[in-house]
Amino acid sequence: MRTLLSFALFCGLTSIVYATEFGTAEEAQALVKKAVAHIKSSGPEKAYADFTAKNKDFIDRDLYIVVISPKGTVLAHGANDKIVGKDMLDVKDLDGKAFNHEIVEKAKTPNNSYSVDFKFMDPVTKKVLPKTLFCESVDKTAVCAGIYKR
Repeated sequence: MRTLLSFALFCGLTSIVYATEFGTAEEAQALVKKAVAHIKSSGPEKAYADFTAKNKDFIDRDLYIVVISPKGTVLAHGANDKIVGKDMLDVKDLDGKAFNHEIVEKAKTPNNSYSVDFKFMDPVTKKVLPKTLFCESVDKTAVCAGIYKR
């Protein structure tokens, strides 16, 4: 009985730790709102540099900011500074979906909050998982943060 209780307690604690290891949809949306406010208060140049420099105010566990221009160029990326300045418009997910086209198209609507679903390699598990990117449009750019559906 004691062993069973210990095992149940371990499983419960493990699931609590695992659940807090990754950001939630609500936290991703809040991070996007915080990033949009930073762009408006500090200007795009400083804000994009802050997002790309992995400023702790804009990274929360596996959540980070990505900014995409109206032409599909990455303007800021909190996890991979090597793709800043690169045209990513035609990048496709593993199902062939050119998801950046949808992101850019929806960003054309002023002050638009939206999400885009696609499949991508999860850097933690190394498995292809569904991902949702939550975005807001700011001057036709897409300011986004995403979650993997684990």
